[in-house]
Amino acid sequence: MMKRLLLFAAAVIMAVAAKAQGQKMPEIVDPALKAKYEAFMEQLKAPNEILAQEYQNYMALEGDTSEEAAAKRKAIEEKFESVQKQMVDLYRKAIKENSDNILPAYFIAQTFHNYEYDELKELIDPSKPYYYHEMMAQPKMYLASIEKRQPGRQYAELEMNDLEGKPVKLSQFIGNGKYVLVDFWASWCGPCRQEMPTVVKSYAEYKDKGYEIVGVSFDQKAEPWKKAVEDLGMTWPQMSDLKGWQCQANDVYGVNSIPSNVLIDPQGKIIAHDLRGEALLEKLAEVLK
Repeated sequence: MMKRLLLFAAAVIMAVAAKAQGQKMPEIVDPALKAKYEAFMEQLKAPNEILAQEYQNYMALEGDTSEEAAAKRKAIEEKFESVQKQMVDLYRKAIKENSDNILPAYFIAQTFHNYEYDELKELIDPSKPYYYHEMMAQPKMYLASIEKRQPGRQYAELEMNDLEGKPVKLSQFIGNGKYVLVDFWASWCGPCRQEMPTVVKSYAEYKDKGYEIVGVSFDQKAEPWKKAVEDLGMTWPQMSDLKGWQCQANDVYGVNSIPSNVLIDPQGKIIAHDLRGEALLEKLAEVLK
C-alpha cells in the first residue's frame, strides 16, 4: 500500500509539473525546438486531466473508513500507477528522440524522481548536448544525493546524541554480525509515521534473527522526538543532532526527503536503500532466511 501511495503522490506532482515549470523554466529560443516541446506537452493534456479528476475523486473519500471507500481508493491508486507509467514512457520516448538537442533537459527536470538510479545516471550523460543546461541542475543534485546510498558502498559514520543526550556513533551498531537498518525519519513527518507500523513489525519479527534498527531523527526539538518514539512503539536505538534538515545525514547519506533508509550488511556494506512497506519485509526475509 505504501508503494502505491508513493506512486500516487509522484503522479500528482507530475500532473502539475507542466504548469509549475511553465512559470519558472527558461524559454526555448529555437522556434523548431519550441514547437516540438509544445507538441509534446499537448500529448500530456489528456493524462493530466485524468489525474486531476481522479485526485478529486480520491480526496472526496477522505475520512471515509468503509470497505467500499477502501476499494475505491485502491482502484484510484491503481489507475494513477497506470497513467503515471504511460506518462513516464512518453517522456522516455521524447528524451530518446531528442538526444541531439537540449529538450531532454526540460523532460528530465520534470521526471527525474521517477527513474531508478542506473537509468537516471545514463540520462545524465556529460556527452549529451543538454547536460550543461540550467534545467539539469536539480536532476544532477538528486543523482549526487542517491549515489551516496547506493548498494555496494561502505557505510559512512554518523555521530549524534541518543534519547538521553549521550553521544552515540553509528559504528557502535554496525559490524556486530547483524543487518542494520538506518531509518531516517522525524516526529513531524506524516509519511514517516504512516510507515512506522511496518518498521515496528520488521523489528518484532527479525530482531532476534540478526537484525537491528537505528533511528536517525530530523527533528529540531527533543520533546516531540521522544514522544513520537514512545507513541509509535520504536524500541530500537535512536540518535539525532536536532538540526532538522541540517541533520548530518543530509550531507553524509544524501537524505533530502523522508522517510528514507539504508540497509547495511554485517560487513558494513549498503545492500539496499529506501525500502518501504512490504519491500522492507521482503528484503529482510531474503537476507535473514
